Amino acid sequence: MKRIFSLILLMFLCSQVMLQAQNTLNNNFGSSASGLSMGQRDRNGNPIDTTAVIDANTIPIGLYSWKIDSRFGNVTFVPVDTLTHAFQNTNDTGGMTGQYNYLGNLGSPRLSRLFFDRRDASQFFFTDPYDLTVLRPEDIIFTNTLSPFTNLSYYKTFDSRNGEERFKSYFAINANKRFGVGFYIDYLYGRGLYASQSTAFFNGGLFASYRGDKYNMHFIFNNDNLKMAENGGIADDRYITNPLDMAEGKKEYKSYDIPTNLNKVWNHNTSYHVFMTQRYNLGFHKEKIDSVTKDSVRIIQEFVPVTSFIHTLQVDLNGRKYISYDDEQNQKYFEHNYLGNDSIDKTRRSSIKNTIGISLHEGFNKWAKAGLSAFMSYEYRNFTLTDTTDVPKERRLGHYKESVLSIGGELSKRQGKLLHYNILGELAIAGEDAGQFNIEGNGDLNIPLFGDTIRLEANAFIKNQNPVFYFRHFHSKHYWWNNDDLSKIMRTRLEGKLSFDKWGTTLRAGVENIKNYTYLANTSVPVKDNEGKILSFKNNAAVEQYTGNIQVLSAVLQQKLKFGILHLDGEVAYQKSSKQDILPLPELSMYGNLYIKTGLAKKVLQLELGADVRYFTKYYAPDYSPAIGQFYNQNPEDKIEIGSYPIVNVYANLHLKRTRFFVMMYHINQGSGSSRYFLAPHYPINPRTIKFGLSWNFFD
Repeated sequence: MKRIFSLILLMFLCSQVMLQAQNTLNNNFGSSASGLSMGQRDRNGNPIDTTAVIDANTIPIGLYSWKIDSRFGNVTFVPVDTLTHAFQNTNDTGGMTGQYNYLGNLGSPRLSRLFFDRRDASQFFFTDPYDLTVLRPEDIIFTNTLSPFTNLSYYKTFDSRNGEERFKSYFAINANKRFGVGFYIDYLYGRGLYASQSTAFFNGGLFASYRGDKYNMHFIFNNDNLKMAENGGIADDRYITNPLDMAEGKKEYKSYDIPTNLNKVWNHNTSYHVFMTQRYNLGFHKEKIDSVTKDSVRIIQEFVPVTSFIHTLQVDLNGRKYISYDDEQNQKYFEHNYLGNDSIDKTRRSSIKNTIGISLHEGFNKWAKAGLSAFMSYEYRNFTLTDTTDVPKERRLGHYKESVLSIGGELSKRQGKLLHYNILGELAIAGEDAGQFNIEGNGDLNIPLFGDTIRLEANAFIKNQNPVFYFRHFHSKHYWWNNDDLSKIMRTRLEGKLSFDKWGTTLRAGVENIKNYTYLANTSVPVKDNEGKILSFKNNAAVEQYTGNIQVLSAVLQQKLKFGILHLDGEVAYQKSSKQDILPLPELSMYGNLYIKTGLAKKVLQLELGADVRYFTKYYAPDYSPAIGQFYNQNPEDKIEIGSYPIVNVYANLHLKRTRFFVMMYHINQGSGSSRYFLAPHYPINPRTIKFGLSWNFFD
């Protein structure tokens, strides 16, 4: 708790500094906050909902938020995060609908079971499994607000010995109606309900935006510091599946007393990121009616951009340390120990990418009625790996330098209510990824019908991708490969989505074909006795590429039903992989949430009281490798199925004015039915426990 209070104090001091900065700016330049746009509208011309489901007094008029895309800096407005519904799932490593496999502890590495929801691997893929807390530029939320806006969130898992805590803060302030700054802090500490499993993350960042008529700018600086203890899973699954067989005369075996495969092993990832996108607009002013009264009409001059010149800069510095002190343990568990008894191995990556572009805005150019953009980008990458020499125990650092020059263009239609589309193409013309290309498009058709709007959406892509660096080269204490002969990965996807807002129905379905699918495989070697019986396995991993074609079929149905104060939200996902041994996916993955929703104390207090359940069918889910911090396919000689086990939580959500909080009994069904509660092979989820969360908004 001392750490949490220190963070709150730090945030308070920072907010006071920024408030003083605002006063100084207002004194020097004049406060323009009163002129902040009160009527932000989406691309369909509809007002942006900045109050969500609560009254207008809670959110000052004019508060609105948005995200940007990382190539052009285009703005997409998003609702202010004030919703009560499903608040109890916002801190769940398993995701809002339980769609992720993970290792049990808060913040531990995770992988979506829904294949179409998985992001492409980044060049520094070690932080990809931590996307609960690691934010990319397109994930950062910018805010424009009349008054200083602060959100504090605190989550706690109660356990007398090994609980979990997470503290999040978000602060935004405007110097005037165009320029705003802010910061966020995300501190997570999970002691772990199983041995040698703790997570300790400290992430944070600063952001700033300027949205003028002619000049626009968005800036982000953030840092990620992720330290995770690795236990290699429990030593024997029967501690969970058949606890009486392992109790050794005890009535109960505590989770933190269960033996694990590894101890004194850590993965430590650190990252620093700078992102800035800016554009200069050419255009004209036109008159616009601002307000109408009984006696007058107020006319203002509105700037209309016609052509934009764009520049985007992204700088990334990443480092990873794998720390393992017990050499005797390493010799027993791993097949290879390339660095001898060295306790630490490291890898680093630095990258700088510049993109320049020109955009012709929609409707103002006779040769481009739709929006038309062209761009060129250049990326320089430098990777550092440990190399050995011919001299025993001698080490040196090997540097692998790559560069990529790409060109591309975008055609888009964002205005109007009926039809919107966006088509983007990019081709690498020189450098390490030469020949790599990406063509993707999406669109939506909005049809008014019977007082509702039916939305038909489609997205498709064709990608010819060079495998990321660490698939091609990786040198470490236990794994070592150089794969210079990997072919490019060809992916083709077509997906559609149908939405009925009034009925609460969403259906999406798609199909994808993958050629040269590249993946990590568990290639552990069996240890046998004199009679050939397998006693154990010595761990190893390798990058493999399936040169044939793999097809993935997916369909997801989401339905919301309401009967008075009784609500039922459901999601059913069906998936089929043509090569389950290469790309394993569960055939069915389901989520259900049954709750009552009502107002108390003259509807001042909003209440949700209910239970939700997560379930997926059995399959050979990807295993997890501590030595590289990634999920990989199971060893064909030692495969186990997980799944076919419901996880049930009971909760109460409450919302009082500016405060949201919940209380949950997590995994309430522990001990009933089968006890196969694993979301990754040999990594059980946490046993029954109580969770609590609080989120508080301040506007002064």
